[in-house]
Amino acid sequence: MSKRMSYSKIEKIILHDFRNKVNHAESTEDLKKFFAYTAQDLFNSVFAGGMTFNFDDTNLLPDSDPHFQLHERLLSSDDFNTVWASSDLPQVMGRLAKVAANHYIRLAKNPAKTEAKIRM
Repeated sequence: MSKRMSYSKIEKIILHDFRNKVNHAESTEDLKKFFAYTAQDLFNSVFAGGMTFNFDDTNLLPDSDPHFQLHERLLSSDDFNTVWASSDLPQVMGRLAKVAANHYIRLAKNPAKTEAKIRM
């Protein structure tokens, strides 16, 4: 039986700030941006300088399952794939993406509320 790494401790550390940003998002573009930056922070914490991560390494896809997409650069990296396959990192990313996707759908359904927030 192989050992699985868990990154739920890192998730708990970043989750409060992430939810706060998501709840204060004024547009769907804000949500995409907050998700990408949070994913970048998560990956930087997990790999602790072993790899460099960029803003565009992940995309929020609220209408699909899973609610995120990884950049081909990550998918072609052996180091990344080793950690991805032997840990709970896919589940952590899925939970973060689900939070953002749910709020994205809510904002998309009520554009008048978003417009009112921006004008205030």
